[in-house]
Amino acid sequence: MNTPHPPSPGRLPRRAFLAKTAAATATTLTVLESAAVFGAEANAVLELGLIGCGGRGRWIAELFAQTGLYRWVACADYFQDRVDAVGEKYGIAADRRYTGLAGYRRLLEGKLDAVVIETPPYFHPEESWAAVEAGKHVFVAKPIAVDVPGCETIAEAGRQATAKKLVFLVDFQTRAHELYREALRRVRRGDLGKLVLGEAHYPWAGGGRGTPPATAEGRLRSWYYVVELSGDFIVEQAIHALDVATWILDADPVRAVGMGGRKLRPAGSIWDHFAVNYWFANDVPLSFTCIQTIPEMRDEITARIYGSEGYIYTDYFGQVWIRGNEPFPGGSVGNLYTTGAQTNIREFHQFITTGRYDNPTVAPSVRSNLTAILGREAAYRGGEVTWAGLLKEAKRLEPDLREAKS
Repeated sequence: MNTPHPPSPGRLPRRAFLAKTAAATATTLTVLESAAVFGAEANAVLELGLIGCGGRGRWIAELFAQTGLYRWVACADYFQDRVDAVGEKYGIAADRRYTGLAGYRRLLEGKLDAVVIETPPYFHPEESWAAVEAGKHVFVAKPIAVDVPGCETIAEAGRQATAKKLVFLVDFQTRAHELYREALRRVRRGDLGKLVLGEAHYPWAGGGRGTPPATAEGRLRSWYYVVELSGDFIVEQAIHALDVATWILDADPVRAVGMGGRKLRPAGSIWDHFAVNYWFANDVPLSFTCIQTIPEMRDEITARIYGSEGYIYTDYFGQVWIRGNEPFPGGSVGNLYTTGAQTNIREFHQFITTGRYDNPTVAPSVRSNLTAILGREAAYRGGEVTWAGLLKEAKRLEPDLREAKS
């Protein structure tokens, strides 16, 4: 996991990095021609590079391998032990295991079709942008970014991917499940009538009560507790509930008022609870709460949106249905954490081999990510923040990684 970009001596700020990367790839990288995969057969085995070999990276690497549609040929992570664990398991040559903050750049110089990005969210924008510039298809974990400039970078990377005939897929599991998809088709045709009110919640017993270590390498291992690396848990985790809510509402929020704090986690760590009220167009309110680390708490990722003709209910760990004048019985979503990722992995291959480059997951991911950031900033400030104001301010989060190796 990997990229030196805090604005400190010897490091580039994000805009400068993007400009430099674009120029460098134009002259030093061998760009994968779209024709190389245009005619790929539906069962073609695609060569992959894994950027981010931590817990989720190793988990999802196995899901890719199980399909028989991919072959791991390169991997990158800040830590040597992580790249070696992945490299040994999948037979990746030692000279294609890259470490350090800039390891992903060396990975992108090699021959491969696509990259899977599973690093801390702070790194996703630059790694995704560099991958598109290098002519690689991109499969990236949520959330896509920790701040507004990062979201804007992802939005532009998605547009550039489409223009270059590349696939760019953001791995939200809910959007990959047919019950969610069918329910949303019914919402779009008007089965809920006029939207009136919404609520979304994310209580999770996990998350721990850790604190950021003092060293740069320690922070990179325990990145979840570093706001600048994770975006705080409203962005890194609770975004799942906000993603579904904004998917249903199909709109950007206009403004938000928030509160929350750190009552369970130690000083210096991320917050452990948020409560945010959002307002959407036509004065449609959305009440949102999220909390972590409460023992024996039932995990939920729920959204409930009410309309004049009925209401929709979704739970990542339960069921999806619509009740009202046009009911949809729905059903259980099963083990969505795994099956949703598996669907995205299969569709990633399908989109590449059939030449589908419209990349429909990018725009909604940018919207829900910005919605989570809006909620975080409203809560941090204990007051109201508008969508327009958030975008205009374009506040950056920059971790202190000056001591980390490049």
